[in-house]
Amino acid sequence: QVQLVESGGGLVQAGGSLRLSCAASKRTFSSYAMGWFRQAPGKEREFVAAISWSGGSTYYADSVKGRFTISRDKAKNTVYLQMNSLKPEDTAVYYCAARWGTTEITNVAEYSYWGQGTQVTVSS
Repeated sequence: QVQLVESGGGLVQAGGSLRLSCAASKRTFSSYAMGWFRQAPGKEREFVAAISWSGGSTYYADSVKGRFTISRDKAKNTVYLQMNSLKPEDTAVYYCAARWGTTEITNVAEYSYWGQGTQVTVSS
């Protein structure tokens, strides 16, 4: 079982930055692909970014490409989401998730483990 704990959310003005962290409880974290998703009120959970188990491949939603960067530190069992040039439409609860493999990397249903989420609010 993998337990994931997100942190780093908060309130920021448009144009600002935040860095989310997701700490995993299990050493085999290094074997899992990791993803970030978000869910705004009244909307479905959507893919934001993902990274392969090796860290060699990254994937981004078009809406965040060029602004967000996903990375992982295997020594710390932690994955990060650096968010720059934030917009009000980025406001959501952000979730960290883990899965085997990278097929259908954007598919919510392919992820086996989820964190509790962290709120990100971007004011205009």
